[in-house]
Amino acid sequence: MSEEPKIIRRLAAIVVADVAGYSRLMEADEAGTLLALRERRKTILEPVAREQGGRIVKVMGDGVLIEFASAVNAVKAALELQRKMAEANESLPDNRRIVLRIGVNLGDVIGEGSDIYGDGVNVAARLEALAEPGGILISGKVHDEVRGKVEFSAENLGEISLKNMAHAVTAHRLLQRSPAVPAGSASKPERTGIAVLPFVNMSGNPEQDYFADGIAEDLITELSRYRDLAVVARNTTFAYKNKAIDVRRVGRDLGVNLVLEGSVRQSANRVRITAQLIDVETGAHVWA
Repeated sequence: MSEEPKIIRRLAAIVVADVAGYSRLMEADEAGTLLALRERRKTILEPVAREQGGRIVKVMGDGVLIEFASAVNAVKAALELQRKMAEANESLPDNRRIVLRIGVNLGDVIGEGSDIYGDGVNVAARLEALAEPGGILISGKVHDEVRGKVEFSAENLGEISLKNMAHAVTAHRLLQRSPAVPAGSASKPERTGIAVLPFVNMSGNPEQDYFADGIAEDLITELSRYRDLAVVARNTTFAYKNKAIDVRRVGRDLGVNLVLEGSVRQSANRVRITAQLIDVETGAHVWA
């Protein structure tokens, strides 16, 4: 009677990253995008992973999975990746910028050859999918492990539900540090802040919730490409879903100048989408 193969588990810090808007980049310039990705992997991804003691497990099209023995090194690598990618994008037009989304988790993984599997990997992948372009989401486990050991600021998003996972996970969004404002200078932000609220499903069909959410998510992704806009992350704005809101209060709470809200309505085989851009100071419609 043959013995079952032994499963080898280990604790690991996992970084999962992919390129936001990859399909759009490939459609616009397939050869140029592939060359740019190869160059970024060679000059940024591989050196950063190596410096922090990480192992690139696999590259999956526009995505990458990296394993670290330490959560501290994983977060340092994620921060350095986003910093260097932003620097590399500075001289490029918006339609040629390669922008990453990153998720970081600490958990058990199962090793099989050079590959790894398990919930530790799955949670990191789900967090990455929820991160905004240029952003980093880390699990509560990672946050607890690196607090006081890595210099960063973060927004606690609370417990969030992850796709195809039974248990909610506490997540934190790492915040980009802003330059200090000199004393006596104006406090007005250099970039216009905008929050895209969840679109309301007015169809009476619960199945349309997914479509309405997708519209808002796509708008957040597209608006994030503009360097002059500071776009609030999806995880923050979606906390207002199914709640009666006052856009002026939302503006104060989130520190934005503009709020974009809207609705989706389906009738037979037709869909009507409305959107309103509102100035939070006056409550007036800027555009609709």
